Amino acid sequence: MDAQKEALRRIISTLASKNEELQNFLEAVDHTLTGLQEESCKVMSDLEAELEKLNSALEEKGAELRYIIKEEKQRKEAELQKQLSEGKFALVSCEELLDFANQTLTINTEEEFLAAAKQIKERVTMAPAFRLTTRPAVSDNMSQFTVDFSAERAGLQRLHFLPVPRAPQIDASSCVVRDNTITVTWRPPGEADSGGDSSSRPIEHYDLEYRKTDRDSTLRVAGEACWEKVCDIIEPQVTISGLKFDSRFIAIRVRARNKAAAGEFSEPIAIETTAYNFSFDASTAHAELKVQGDTVTWEPQGVKGHDPRLRGKENKSSSRSATPSPNKTAASRGGRDRFAGESYTVLGDEEMTNGCHYWELRPLADWKSFSVGVAYRGSLGRFDQLGKGTGSWCLHASQWLQSSLAAKHNNRAKTLDWPLPHRIGIYCDYDNGDLLFIDVDRLRLVHAFKTKFSQPLVPAFTVWCGGITIATGLQVPSFMGNFLTTNRSLSSLSP
Repeated sequence: MDAQKEALRRIISTLASKNEELQNFLEAVDHTLTGLQEESCKVMSDLEAELEKLNSALEEKGAELRYIIKEEKQRKEAELQKQLSEGKFALVSCEELLDFANQTLTINTEEEFLAAAKQIKERVTMAPAFRLTTRPAVSDNMSQFTVDFSAERAGLQRLHFLPVPRAPQIDASSCVVRDNTITVTWRPPGEADSGGDSSSRPIEHYDLEYRKTDRDSTLRVAGEACWEKVCDIIEPQVTISGLKFDSRFIAIRVRARNKAAAGEFSEPIAIETTAYNFSFDASTAHAELKVQGDTVTWEPQGVKGHDPRLRGKENKSSSRSATPSPNKTAASRGGRDRFAGESYTVLGDEEMTNGCHYWELRPLADWKSFSVGVAYRGSLGRFDQLGKGTGSWCLHASQWLQSSLAAKHNNRAKTLDWPLPHRIGIYCDYDNGDLLFIDVDRLRLVHAFKTKFSQPLVPAFTVWCGGITIATGLQVPSFMGNFLTTNRSLSSLSP
C-alpha cells in the first residue's frame, strides 16, 4: 500500500510539473498571438503609408512633366499665332497692291500710267509680304517629351518586403555585470543574411529586451515580470544601468532592424544577478515605527512626552517614572517579537550566514537620530538597543541638540570625527568578520569593525524622530576594493 502511494505521489508530482509547463506554454502562445496581431496591424499600416508616399511621388512627377509639356506647347503656339497674324496682314496688303497694279494696266494716259507704276514700285519695296519669312518659326515636333517608364514599371513590379535581418547572437562571455549594471555585447548578423539580394538594407539599429526571473529557463512563468525595452541602439553593445538585482537572473534578448523591418529576437540568455535582498521585518518593528516598503518612520503614540528625550529640562529628573514600563509597553502591543520600550528598533528579514553583502541607507529630511548595523537575531532582547550588547554592531548618527556620529558595540562607543553622511553604504563580509560603513557621496570609510561572526546576522536599524529609507538588491560596489585593501590594519572596538 505504501509503495503504491509513493508511486502515485511521484505521478502526481510529474503531472503537476507538466501542468505548470503547459500553462506557461499556453501563456507564451497567447502572448505571441497578441504580438502577432499587433505586429500585423503595424506592418499593414506601414505598407499603406509607403504606397501613399509612392503614389504621391508619382503624382508630383506627373504634374511636373505635364507642366513642362504645357509650357513648351504655349511657347510654340505664341510663336505660330504671331506668324499667323503677320501673314494675314501681309496677304491683305499684297492683294490690295495686286488689284491696284491690275487697274494701272488699264490706264491709257502715259503720264498717269508712269505715276501709278512708280507708286506700285515703291509699295512693292515696302510691302510686308516681301519682308515676311514664309517658313513656320517653330515645328510641331514634340518628340523630345517622349517617355518610356518601362524600367520604372519593372522596378515597381519588383517591389517587395525588405529582407529581414537574422537574429544577432549575444556573446555571453563578453557580457559584464558590475555595480548593478549589465553590459551586453552581441555579434551582428553576417552579410550572408541578405541572401545576396542587392536590395537589402544595412542594419540601422537594434532593440534589446530584458526581464527579471528566478529561473534560468527562457520561458516566462506566470507572475514573472514582462519584458522591458531598450530601443534605437546603434552599436552592437549596450549598458543597462540603475538595476535592482532582486531576482536570481535577468533574461536578455536582442534583435536587429533595417529601416522599419525588425528581425526575430535572438535566443535569450540568462545572466546571473546575485545580490543581497531583504526587507524590513515588520513583525519585529517597534510599535512606534511605521514600515512602508523600503522606508521606516517614527510615529509616536500618545503624548509627546512618551520619550524622555522630548521632555523639558525641568522634568528631566522624573523622566524615568514617566516612561511606560517595559511590561506595560509590551502588553499594549501584539506580537512577541516586536521591540519595545526605548529600543525603537526594526530588523531585516534575511539572514547572513556567509559571503559578502552590501546595502545602503538614506535618512529622510526630518531625521533626528538613527542607527544602522547588524545583529544576532537571537541575542537582542525586546528592550535592547543596538550596540549595547555583544551581539550587535552599529553606526549611530544624531542631530538632536548637537550633531554626533559614533560606532557602537558591547556598550562601548567610539566618537567619529566625520560629517553626518547623507548616504551610508554598509558592507558585511561574514566569513572574514568585516563590517564597514562608507560615506558613499564622499567615497570615504567612516568606520570598520573587525570581528568573528558566530551566528546568523540580520540587518538592524534604530529610528527615533524622522525616518530612513534603504536600498537593497545591490551588488558589492567595485569601489569597495579600495577600502578592503586598507581595512586589514584598522583597529576595531571588539577583538
